[in-house]
Amino acid sequence: MELQLYDRTLGQWLEHWAETTPDKEFLVYSDRDLRFSWKEFNQRVDDMAKGLMSIGVEKGTHVGIWATNVPDWLTFLYASAKLGAVAVTVNTSYKQNELEFLMQDSDIHTLCITEGVFDGNYVDMVYTMMPELRESQRGFAKSERFPRLKNVVYIGQEKYRGLYNTSELLLLGQNISDDVLLEAKNKITCHDIVNMQYTSGTTGFPKGVMLTHHNIANNGFLTGEHMKFTAADKLCVCVPLFHCFGVVLASMNVLTHGCTQVMVEKFDPLTVLASVHRERCTALYGVPTMFIAELNHPMFDMFDLTCLRTGIMAGALCPVELMKRVNEKMYLNVTSVYGLTETSPGMTQTRVDDSFEVRCTTVGREFEFTEVAVIDPETGDVLPDEVQGELCSRGYNVMKGYYNNPQATAEVIDKNGFLHSGDLGIRDKDGNYRVTGRIKDMIIRGGENIYPREIEEYLYHLEGVKDVQVVAVASPKYGEEVGAFIITHPGATLTDVIVKDFCRGQIARHKIPKYVFFVDDFPMTGSGKIQKFKLKDIALDMLKKQGIEVI
Repeated sequence: MELQLYDRTLGQWLEHWAETTPDKEFLVYSDRDLRFSWKEFNQRVDDMAKGLMSIGVEKGTHVGIWATNVPDWLTFLYASAKLGAVAVTVNTSYKQNELEFLMQDSDIHTLCITEGVFDGNYVDMVYTMMPELRESQRGFAKSERFPRLKNVVYIGQEKYRGLYNTSELLLLGQNISDDVLLEAKNKITCHDIVNMQYTSGTTGFPKGVMLTHHNIANNGFLTGEHMKFTAADKLCVCVPLFHCFGVVLASMNVLTHGCTQVMVEKFDPLTVLASVHRERCTALYGVPTMFIAELNHPMFDMFDLTCLRTGIMAGALCPVELMKRVNEKMYLNVTSVYGLTETSPGMTQTRVDDSFEVRCTTVGREFEFTEVAVIDPETGDVLPDEVQGELCSRGYNVMKGYYNNPQATAEVIDKNGFLHSGDLGIRDKDGNYRVTGRIKDMIIRGGENIYPREIEEYLYHLEGVKDVQVVAVASPKYGEEVGAFIITHPGATLTDVIVKDFCRGQIARHKIPKYVFFVDDFPMTGSGKIQKFKLKDIALDMLKKQGIEVI
């Protein structure tokens, strides 16, 4: 069957499966045996949509979702989508300043929250941000700092002053007729904005990426097609829903294929392994650090994972050695998706039936209906195969732009419609792309360009290395030196001398790490991306403590 782009909205996709396979399991939380069929979930979404309408949500309204992967996360997403509202996904690791920045930048009208995570109470942070809530009647909040914010909804049964809770919202929705909801649904097109995601801020202030139904539903659909998904598949989702990986590559894949979404509320390797085992999941997603945690869990061998057949490793550059272990021990023909939030997010993907070498060493071919080009960052010329340049994309998947930020939009989408990724890469003679590093990650040592990915891949072969990240460290002599941050396997004994000896004679001298740092973990964004810019600062601090001044 020839692939095509669909013009359905998210709500229309949901209703399609609720009518076609009403009793089939759609959403499962295996750890608490919570199960929704497509029909049951669609009804809950309609009820929630009417609840949101009752507190003033309409087409174009911004609805914030600040929660881990709780069962009603998707309810609020699809309820907003059916109204033509925009779901603004909020990073679960945000602290006070980040929350307030996003609230001022995004013009959220209704904010839906849970109690929070272990190191941050969302209710307390919202009260700190908007103390008027403690004295306000629900739905009548007024704030000079946040004039657009009218409602805060607690996702759960607990009651807090000034906040609605889920039960109250559903009760209010009973006053809205089905005809009024239907009228709202009929005003929506697939080219309306449905989701706004804030870039994770690995390189600066977050920006609101505006994505349409057409952007994300089709990107999810094609992602699934590349893994030969059918309605019989069960996908275990342990990546956060606030990020493109969770809400598009996972949720939109399920939505467009009518399969089953097995959810993990907050990543825990044991819950993931148990959910795959119990539900007989056929696919599993994760960033490299998640797969590492699962493979190294002491109870790993207790679970039968032979039901797995495919999945995605993304969110960071994927080490070849890790891909091999996942393939051998978890039975996964893993694919890699490359892209960024601004491209909905997929630009390229390896296919499930690509050779093992292609799946391990490349990020595959461009998505259908998407043009990918390697462009010279200096001249703007499209480069030939095997020549390194900036990876750029244009097509259905490119965002509508950054919210209220035309200048930043113009900086990343050029006059020819290409979105510039900021990543370096090449296309090989077979049409597969390789990511060689970020333009800003590139280390320039005495005029020599060094790409961290190459050194990381090599160091993964050193026994005892569990994970490694390579960054630039300032140098008064060469401008920049190579610094390697290493997490070792438990019980492994490594020293900087051992690491450097492992490199000598095997990689060019200027690529051998000048500095080796042993750490317990890496600074991460809430979506699982490693924040390399923070590692650079940590390197300077650690060297200073050793009495080494490099600036």
